[in-house]
Amino acid sequence: MIDNIFPIVLVSATLLVSLVAGFLFAFAIVAMPGLKKLSDAEFIRAFQGMDGIIQNNHPLFMLVWMGSVLFLIAAAIIGFTHLDSLPRNLLSAAAVLYIVGVQAPTIVINIPRNNAIQTVNADTLNATALQQARIEFEGGWNRANQFRTVMSITVTAILLGLVLWL
Repeated sequence: MIDNIFPIVLVSATLLVSLVAGFLFAFAIVAMPGLKKLSDAEFIRAFQGMDGIIQNNHPLFMLVWMGSVLFLIAAAIIGFTHLDSLPRNLLSAAAVLYIVGVQAPTIVINIPRNNAIQTVNADTLNATALQQARIEFEGGWNRANQFRTVMSITVTAILLGLVLWL
Protein backbone atom coordinates (compact mmCIF):
# COMPACT_ATOMS: atom_id res chain seq x y z
CA MET A 1 0.00 0.00 0.00
CA ILE A 2 2.80 2.45 0.90
CA ASP A 3 4.32 1.81 -2.54
CA ASN A 4 1.10 3.08 -4.13
CA ILE A 5 0.64 6.08 -1.86
CA PHE A 6 4.19 7.50 -1.90
CA PRO A 7 4.21 8.62 -5.57
CA ILE A 8 0.81 10.28 -5.13
CA VAL A 9 1.96 12.13 -2.02
CA LEU A 10 5.26 13.16 -3.64
CA VAL A 11 3.59 14.40 -6.83
CA SER A 12 0.98 16.28 -4.75
CA ALA A 13 3.72 17.89 -2.66
CA THR A 14 5.59 18.84 -5.83
CA LEU A 15 2.50 20.38 -7.40
CA LEU A 16 1.58 22.37 -4.29
CA VAL A 17 5.12 23.58 -3.59
CA SER A 18 5.46 24.63 -7.23
CA LEU A 19 2.20 26.61 -6.97
CA VAL A 20 3.56 28.39 -3.88
CA ALA A 21 6.83 29.05 -5.73
CA GLY A 22 4.88 30.51 -8.64
CA PHE A 23 2.83 32.69 -6.30
CA LEU A 24 5.94 34.04 -4.57
CA PHE A 25 7.71 34.47 -7.93
CA ALA A 26 4.77 36.46 -9.33
CA PHE A 27 4.83 38.74 -6.29
CA ALA A 28 8.60 39.20 -6.64
CA ILE A 29 8.67 40.03 -10.35
CA VAL A 30 5.21 41.45 -11.11
CA ALA A 31 3.07 42.49 -8.13
CA MET A 32 5.62 44.30 -5.98
CA PRO A 33 7.45 46.01 -8.88
CA GLY A 34 4.05 47.15 -10.14
CA LEU A 35 3.03 48.44 -6.72
CA LYS A 36 6.40 50.20 -6.37
CA LYS A 37 5.23 52.70 -9.01
CA LEU A 38 2.26 53.80 -6.89
CA SER A 39 2.15 56.67 -4.43
CA ASP A 40 2.52 55.73 -0.76
CA ALA A 41 -1.24 55.84 -0.11
CA GLU A 42 -2.05 53.91 -3.29
CA PHE A 43 0.64 51.33 -2.48
CA ILE A 44 -0.71 50.78 1.02
CA ARG A 45 -4.33 50.50 -0.14
CA ALA A 46 -3.42 48.12 -2.96
CA PHE A 47 -1.32 45.86 -0.75
CA GLN A 48 -4.01 45.89 1.94
CA GLY A 49 -6.54 44.77 -0.68
CA MET A 50 -4.41 41.89 -1.95
CA ASP A 51 -3.34 40.80 1.51
CA GLY A 52 -6.92 41.08 2.73
CA ILE A 53 -7.87 38.21 0.42
CA ILE A 54 -5.21 36.03 2.06
CA GLN A 55 -5.96 37.25 5.60
CA ASN A 56 -9.60 36.25 5.10
CA ASN A 57 -8.36 32.68 4.56
CA HIS A 58 -9.23 32.36 0.89
CA PRO A 59 -10.01 28.62 0.65
CA LEU A 60 -7.94 27.84 -2.46
CA PHE A 61 -4.98 29.86 -1.22
CA MET A 62 -5.12 28.12 2.17
CA LEU A 63 -5.46 24.70 0.52
CA VAL A 64 -2.36 25.31 -1.59
CA TRP A 65 -0.28 27.01 1.12
CA MET A 66 -1.06 24.61 3.98
CA GLY A 67 -1.31 21.61 1.66
CA SER A 68 2.22 22.23 0.42
CA VAL A 69 3.55 21.90 3.96
CA LEU A 70 1.44 18.89 4.89
CA PHE A 71 2.11 16.94 1.70
CA LEU A 72 5.84 17.70 1.78
CA ILE A 73 6.13 16.56 5.39
CA ALA A 74 4.06 13.45 4.60
CA ALA A 75 6.27 12.69 1.59
CA ALA A 76 9.41 13.06 3.72
CA ILE A 77 8.02 10.74 6.41
CA ILE A 78 6.86 8.11 3.93
CA GLY A 79 10.01 8.50 1.86
CA PHE A 80 12.20 7.85 4.89
CA THR A 81 11.37 4.15 4.74
CA HIS A 82 10.61 3.98 1.02
CA LEU A 83 13.65 5.61 -0.58
CA ASP A 84 17.33 4.80 -0.80
CA SER A 85 19.93 7.02 0.84
CA LEU A 86 20.44 9.77 -1.77
CA PRO A 87 16.77 10.40 -2.70
CA ARG A 88 15.78 10.11 0.99
CA ASN A 89 18.38 12.72 1.90
CA LEU A 90 17.28 15.00 -0.95
CA LEU A 91 13.64 14.74 0.12
CA SER A 92 14.55 15.44 3.75
CA ALA A 93 16.67 18.42 2.66
CA ALA A 94 13.78 19.72 0.53
CA ALA A 95 11.41 19.53 3.50
CA VAL A 96 13.86 21.33 5.80
CA LEU A 97 14.62 23.99 3.17
CA TYR A 98 10.91 24.58 2.64
CA ILE A 99 10.14 24.95 6.32
CA VAL A 100 13.23 27.04 7.13
CA GLY A 101 13.46 28.95 3.86
CA VAL A 102 9.81 29.56 2.98
CA GLN A 103 7.51 28.99 5.94
CA ALA A 104 9.73 30.45 8.70
CA PRO A 105 10.36 33.78 6.91
CA THR A 106 6.66 33.98 6.14
CA ILE A 107 5.79 33.59 9.83
CA VAL A 108 8.63 35.70 11.23
CA ILE A 109 8.92 38.50 8.64
CA ASN A 110 6.14 38.70 6.06
CA ILE A 111 3.04 38.05 8.18
CA PRO A 112 4.00 40.55 10.91
CA ARG A 113 4.66 43.19 8.24
CA ASN A 114 1.36 42.32 6.54
CA ASN A 115 -0.44 42.70 9.86
CA ALA A 116 1.27 46.03 10.52
CA ILE A 117 0.41 47.45 7.08
CA GLN A 118 -3.22 46.34 7.56
CA THR A 119 -3.49 48.75 10.52
CA VAL A 120 -2.41 51.77 8.47
CA ASN A 121 -5.26 54.09 7.52
CA ALA A 122 -4.14 55.59 4.22
CA ASP A 123 -7.07 58.02 4.27
CA THR A 124 -6.19 59.74 7.54
CA LEU A 125 -2.38 59.77 7.73
CA ASN A 126 -0.30 62.64 6.41
CA ALA A 127 2.27 62.15 3.64
CA THR A 128 5.19 61.76 6.06
CA ALA A 129 3.43 59.04 8.09
CA LEU A 130 2.39 57.21 4.91
CA GLN A 131 5.95 57.33 3.61
CA GLN A 132 7.29 56.01 6.93
CA ALA A 133 4.75 53.17 7.01
CA ARG A 134 5.73 52.17 3.50
CA ILE A 135 9.46 52.33 4.26
CA GLU A 136 9.00 50.15 7.36
CA PHE A 137 7.08 47.62 5.29
CA GLU A 138 8.34 47.43 1.73
CA GLY A 139 12.09 46.80 1.80
CA GLY A 140 12.11 44.08 4.44
CA TRP A 141 9.02 42.43 2.98
CA ASN A 142 10.57 42.34 -0.50
CA ARG A 143 13.91 40.94 0.73
CA ALA A 144 12.14 38.17 2.65
CA ASN A 145 9.92 37.43 -0.33
CA GLN A 146 12.90 37.21 -2.69
CA PHE A 147 14.54 34.76 -0.29
CA ARG A 148 11.31 32.72 -0.03
CA THR A 149 11.06 32.73 -3.82
CA VAL A 150 14.58 31.35 -4.30
CA MET A 151 14.05 28.73 -1.61
CA SER A 152 10.69 27.60 -2.98
CA ILE A 153 12.08 27.32 -6.52
CA THR A 154 15.04 25.32 -5.19
CA VAL A 155 12.69 22.96 -3.34
CA THR A 156 10.53 22.63 -6.46
CA ALA A 157 13.59 21.66 -8.51
CA ILE A 158 14.61 19.03 -5.95
CA LEU A 159 11.09 17.60 -5.86
CA LEU A 160 10.83 17.52 -9.66
CA GLY A 161 14.12 15.63 -9.75
CA LEU A 162 12.78 13.12 -7.23
CA VAL A 163 9.54 12.67 -9.18
CA LEU A 164 11.59 11.93 -12.30
CA TRP A 165 13.78 9.56 -10.25
CA LEU A 166 10.79 7.38 -9.35
